[in-house]
Amino acid sequence: MRRCIAVAYSGGRDSTALLHATLVQAAAIGIDVVALHVHHGLSPNADQWLAHCQAQCVRWARRGLPVRLLTRRLTERPARGDSIEAWARRERYRALREAAVEAGASAVLLAHHRRDQAETVLLQALRGAGPAGLAGMPARVERDGVVWLRPWLARPRSEIEAYVRRHRLTHIDDESNTDTRFARNRLRLDVWPALSGAFPDAEVTLAATAAWAAQANEALGELAELDLGATSNERGLDVPAWCALSTARRSNVLRAWLRRAAGDAAPASLVLRLLDELPAQRSARWPHPAGELRLYRGLLSFIKPQLARTATTTPEATLQVRRAGTYRLPGWGGSLHVVRVREGGVPLAWLGQIELRARAGAEQFQAGIGRPPRSLKKQFQGAGVAAWERAGPIVYSGGQLVFVPGLGLDARVIGLPGQPLVTLRWEAGQGRAAT
Repeated sequence: MRRCIAVAYSGGRDSTALLHATLVQAAAIGIDVVALHVHHGLSPNADQWLAHCQAQCVRWARRGLPVRLLTRRLTERPARGDSIEAWARRERYRALREAAVEAGASAVLLAHHRRDQAETVLLQALRGAGPAGLAGMPARVERDGVVWLRPWLARPRSEIEAYVRRHRLTHIDDESNTDTRFARNRLRLDVWPALSGAFPDAEVTLAATAAWAAQANEALGELAELDLGATSNERGLDVPAWCALSTARRSNVLRAWLRRAAGDAAPASLVLRLLDELPAQRSARWPHPAGELRLYRGLLSFIKPQLARTATTTPEATLQVRRAGTYRLPGWGGSLHVVRVREGGVPLAWLGQIELRARAGAEQFQAGIGRPPRSLKKQFQGAGVAAWERAGPIVYSGGQLVFVPGLGLDARVIGLPGQPLVTLRWEAGQGRAAT
C-alpha cells in the first residue's frame, strides 16, 4: 500500500501553491496525495469554490499527478454569540482531521507562511496572550493522532506569489478576506501596511519572536511537569506544597494542572482568582467552564459534570470485568477504570462478576496489610477524603469488599506478584466505554 499525505486545500492562492508543489514532489517519489476541501457554507460562493477545486484536481490527475479530492460539508452553523472566526477554524480542523483519518493520511500539510505567523503573533499580543500564544503556530504538532505540518512557515509570502505566477496556477479569492469585521482582516488591511512601512523587518522579527516564545513555552512546560510531580496526585493539587513555590511557578503549574484536569486551558480570570484566593482558603468552591473546582483539607480537586443517567436512573447492580479498560456506569453517574499493575492490585479473576452497591453504613475497610479494618466513615476522615470524592459504587466480589471510591482497594484482596493484577479507580462524569 502506497504512503499517503494530505493537503488542506481551500482553493486559495497559498493552498493551491502548496498542493501543486506537493504533487510534483510526491509524483517523483511515489506518494499519493489527498486534497482536503472543507465547504463551510458561509459564503454564497462556496459551491463555486468547491467546483473549482474539483475541476483543478481532475486536470492535475489527467496530467499524471497523484491527487484525489476529499470534501467535507459543514451542516451546522455558529451558535448565537459565537465568534464566526473561531467557529469556522474549530470546525474546519475537526473536518480536516476526520477526512485525513478516512484517507489514511500520515500527515496534513497546511499552507501558512511567515506573514501569517507574524500576524498571529501580533494578534495574540494584542489579546494579552502569554508565551503559548506568542509562540504562534507550530511548524509541526501532533493532535488526536494526526500530524499537522506547516512546511512554508518560514517562507515569505512573496515566494508563494512568485511560485503561483511561474506555474500559472489559477486560484480563488475569498471575498470575506476584505471584511474588516474580522480581527485578522482589520490587522492585515488597516494595520499591516502602516506597520511594515514604519518597520520594514516587522514580519521577520515577529516570526523570530514566535520562535523564541515557543522555546520559552517548552521550557515552562518542562518546569511545570517537575512541579506537578511534587504538588499533585490523581486526587488533585496539594495546595500547601503549591504555596511553597514562587509566585511565578505557582501560576505556571496551576495553569498546567487545570489544563490536565479539565482538558483545556482555564480562563485567565479564573487563574488570577485562584492565585489570590487559594492560599487563604481551607474549604471553597469555584465554577469552571467544564465543571467545578473544590478545595478540601488543602487538596484542590476538579469535579466533572455528572454523566447523564439512563432513562430509568437505576444504578447498575452487577458488572462483568474480563479485562482492563473503562466501564461506563450511567446509573451511577460515572465510569470505573480498570488498570493493569504488576503489584498491589486485585487479581483480575476476582472481577469476573462483581456487585455494585451503595453505602449501607456497616462496611469495614482495611486500608493496609496488617492494619485493622475500620468503618468507612473513619477511613474517609483519616484519609481526608472529601464528601464529593466518596460518591460512586462500592465494589464487592463474592461478598468480599474489593474497592471503595476515594479509598481504593481493600488490603484483603491484594494479590501476589506474578498474577494478572489490576487496580480500580472511580471517575464521576463522562468516560469512554471499554472496547
